[in-house]
Amino acid sequence: MDVMRNPGEAPAAAAVLRHADEGSRLEILGARYVFKATSAETAGSFCCIEVSVPPGRGVPPHTHTHEDEAFHVLAGKIVIDCAGLEGPQCLGPGGFFFGPRGLRHAFRNEGAEEARLLVFCLPGAGIEAMFRQMDAAGRGGEPSIATILAIAASAGVDIASEPEPAATV
Repeated sequence: MDVMRNPGEAPAAAAVLRHADEGSRLEILGARYVFKATSAETAGSFCCIEVSVPPGRGVPPHTHTHEDEAFHVLAGKIVIDCAGLEGPQCLGPGGFFFGPRGLRHAFRNEGAEEARLLVFCLPGAGIEAMFRQMDAAGRGGEPSIATILAIAASAGVDIASEPEPAATV
C-alpha cells in the first residue's frame, strides 16, 4: 500500500520484520552486532542492534554528540556507569538504560556469561556508519586505539582518553 505524502516531505519508512537470526552482522572489539533495523529502513529515525557482549568486554566511557542511546538487556548482566547515576549499576534481563546525547556513559559485561542487549540509537545514520567503519578496521586484527578514537571522533563520539574502571556490582 502506498502512503500519500505531501510534496517535499521526507519519505516514509517501510515495515521491517526480522527473525531471530536475521540482520547484517558486524564484529566490533570482540562483540557481535546484528542490525535488526537500519537507519535506511527507518527513514533515518533510528537503528536497532542486538549486541552480544562476551564476559570482560564492553564499551569505554564515551559521549555522543548526535545520538541518544537506549539499552534493553535480553540476557546476562551488564554494568552501566553513567554521569548522573550514583555509581555503577548492574542490569540483568529486562533492565533498561537510556543515555541522552551529551551524557557520558560506559558499559561492561562483568559476568561469567555472554550478555545480550537490544540497543536503539536515535537517529541512527552517523553511529551506524561508525560501527561499520570499526568493523572494517578490525578485520585484520584488533585496531589500534588511535584508529578507534579517530573513527569515533569522525562520528561525533568522544571516547574518554583514560577510561575509569567500573566497579563490580
